[in-house]
Formats: sequence, C-alpha cells, structure tokens
Amino acid sequence: MKKAPILIAAFILGSFAVAGVGLVAMTHAVTDGRIADNQRQAMLSKLKAIVPAERMTNDPLTDRVEVSAEDLLGAPTTEIYRVRDGDQPVALILKPVVPNGYAGPIRLLVSVLTDGTLGGVRVLEHHETPGLGDKIDERKTDWVIREFTHKSLSDPPLEQWQVKRDGGEFDQFTGATITPRSVVKAVKNTLLYVQRYGDGLYQQPATGSQPAAGHGKGAS
Repeated sequence: MKKAPILIAAFILGSFAVAGVGLVAMTHAVTDGRIADNQRQAMLSKLKAIVPAERMTNDPLTDRVEVSAEDLLGAPTTEIYRVRDGDQPVALILKPVVPNGYAGPIRLLVSVLTDGTLGGVRVLEHHETPGLGDKIDERKTDWVIREFTHKSLSDPPLEQWQVKRDGGEFDQFTGATITPRSVVKAVKNTLLYVQRYGDGLYQQPATGSQPAAGHGKGAS
C-alpha cells in the first residue's frame, strides 16, 4: 500500500519532466527559426547596400555558388552570391578572406558589377586593433566605402592597387599600414578572380547540384 503514493509522485515528477523537456524543445525550435530569419534579413540588407537594390529581383542567398580559389580569394572555399534583374546579371557578391590581417583573418563582402566596377566592400568580421586597424569597419570610419566604391582594375590602374605608402592610390591609417595594405590586396585579387571567371559564374547551377566554375587551383 505504501508504494502507491511513491508511484504517484514518481508519475507526477516524470510528467513534469517530459512536459518541461517538450517545452524547452519547442522554445528552442521557435527561437532557432527566428534567429535564422534575422540572420537572413541582416545578410540581405548587407547585400542590398552594395548593389543597385532596385535591380535585385532574385534571392541571391539561394542563387549562389561555391568556388575554390584560395590563392586569390584567401580561403579553401568561397561563397559567391549572384544578383539578377530578371534574366539579366547584375552583380557577383563574393566573401573572400584576408588571411594576413594584423590580428588574424579578415572576412569581407565584395560586390563586383557586370561592368567590372565595385558596387561596394564591407567587412563582415575582423580582430584588428581598436583605434588603429579597426578603421576598416564602416561603423568606425567610412574608409572601406570611400576607398573602394566604383573602383575597378583600370581605375586606378592595376599597378596603383596599393596603399600610398607603397606608391599606390589608397589611403592607409596613421600607425596601421598592415591592415589596409592587406585589404587592398584582397579586393584587387577578388576583382582579378571575377575578371577571369565572372561570366561563367552566372551560368553555373546553384550550389547543391554541381561544383561551380573556378574550382581547384585554376585561379592562379
């Protein structure tokens, strides 16, 4: 007879435990969905900031390819988003990595329009020194916007794609030359990659079906 209260208590505790686990799982699923949607909207906002937003009629987050060109794009694989206006290509937005930042890798977002000019450059992630190298962040200064928007491999000429301290066109920061030097080189290399492979990238199947053009070490 004494076992009955114990069994009832165990059943009640077990029910609460099952209900609690279910509630946590449901909350986790809902929260994960909201986080993913927020991240998606934040990335779309970044993309629209560096292309003619009125000409983005597709979803570039699904219309994307992955390539392997570490020598020019800085990472074993690189995502490329394709922006289209109907059937017309508008821009390629690449996510190259600057492997040799002063305080570690720097992750960029680089938009290259179909005429070969830069729609814009943004810094996605960095670990540069506050007050010095972190001036590449558009939340700190407008350097990355001022220096790159509408530039191309012919404006300035290719040999001028260096910081002024090295005889080039681009401003460096007082007390911090390594960071802007590395970013300028990475953006130049991104333009070189698109110059060589850009037209074909628009024709490739979206990632998930077949490998994209420019794979292997063919971007040397």
